[in-house]
Amino acid sequence: MASTIFGIIIAVLVFDYALERILDLLNAKHRVQELPIELQDIYNAEEYAKQQQYEQTKTQFGFITASFSFILILGMLLFDGFAVIDTYIYSSFGTPQEPLNHILGGLLFFGIVMFASDILGIPFEMYSTFVIEEKFGFNKTKPKIFVFDKLKSWLLSILLGGGILAALLFLISYFGNYFWVYAWIFVALIMIAITMFYSTLIVPLFNKQTPLEEGDLKQAIFEFSSKVGFKLDNIFVIDGSKRSTKANAYFSGLGAKKRIVLYDTLIQEMTTEEIVAVLAHEIGHYKKKHTRTMIVASLLQMGLLLYIFGLFVNSPWLTEALGIPYEQGKYHIALFVFSILYSPLSFIISIGMNILSRKHEFEADAFASQQYSGEYLEQSLRKLSKRNLSNLTPHPLYVFFYYSHPPLLQRIRAMRSIKK
Repeated sequence: MASTIFGIIIAVLVFDYALERILDLLNAKHRVQELPIELQDIYNAEEYAKQQQYEQTKTQFGFITASFSFILILGMLLFDGFAVIDTYIYSSFGTPQEPLNHILGGLLFFGIVMFASDILGIPFEMYSTFVIEEKFGFNKTKPKIFVFDKLKSWLLSILLGGGILAALLFLISYFGNYFWVYAWIFVALIMIAITMFYSTLIVPLFNKQTPLEEGDLKQAIFEFSSKVGFKLDNIFVIDGSKRSTKANAYFSGLGAKKRIVLYDTLIQEMTTEEIVAVLAHEIGHYKKKHTRTMIVASLLQMGLLLYIFGLFVNSPWLTEALGIPYEQGKYHIALFVFSILYSPLSFIISIGMNILSRKHEFEADAFASQQYSGEYLEQSLRKLSKRNLSNLTPHPLYVFFYYSHPPLLQRIRAMRSIKK
């Protein structure tokens, strides 16, 4: 049985890699077609050539990074690399008389694997940031910021990720097959807490957020918020320009902790009316209860994952598939193997989540069009696409599998149909 599971693991990884490359190829061939008439004024000839080159460069680099990761994990599996790591941990930190605690063993295993993976990925991150993004005029990240971002992300992973993993391993060891009920409750609380406090606790570790200055923009935002019955205590501006010239805005939090955040690059690029239109879209998400819907959907997805894992958590073939004795890795290795085996189902669920997300985007666009101005929202989306060198002609299959937002052309046509 263990050999069968090992074969399934390899098959899942190969299928996933092959599917991603096929979709990348389809998307690459599709983007060179002539732009639809609604989009032809976004780029001039020189800008469009630059956008095409940017997409081609990202696709080629993505192929290299994905191939490296695929070969690495395939090699680790075929040559028992994960078994070597786990055996080293248990032989170095425990004895036959006093074996290593399963929770600590799991933390060390995932810590070593994740840290080593991140270290190997640093050269690719640096090339992407300091070569590709620099070449196309996006990068504003200084080496010092890059280093400190990496250190802070490691610290956050240790404290938050390690804490969640330790709690899950404890629940598995204590409650056995029924751990998933208690784990689901625990994970739900964590997800809700992160949603509520992301902008106030996590974002400040990496970016500075300051209240929007008094002036016409702030007044226009508050007037619109009051008009649609959206209680807004303040608007914050984030210093996104210290890392990139790309622009964005987002809404986060729940209840009294909700807040709207504007990138400083967005304020620099757009008029007051266009910014209010962007915020009208974000407020539309709140008024339509999209945030709560996505939280519920994510919780249901997590519950399904934990329930299925609970059915197999005590099956020895999960650990033995990697050549590791059941008693040594029965919790953390089982979790690691299951995460690979679950990936096809997770991929299918992610398609459903993307479909729901795209539906939400259309609804938020409609809200902004009806309550404020579809014309200004269209102008802002055009500017964002141009500023970010967005692909305006993605392949429909690529959109179906990966896009959480509809392509610009679909959004423009939907908003214009509302106006008509």
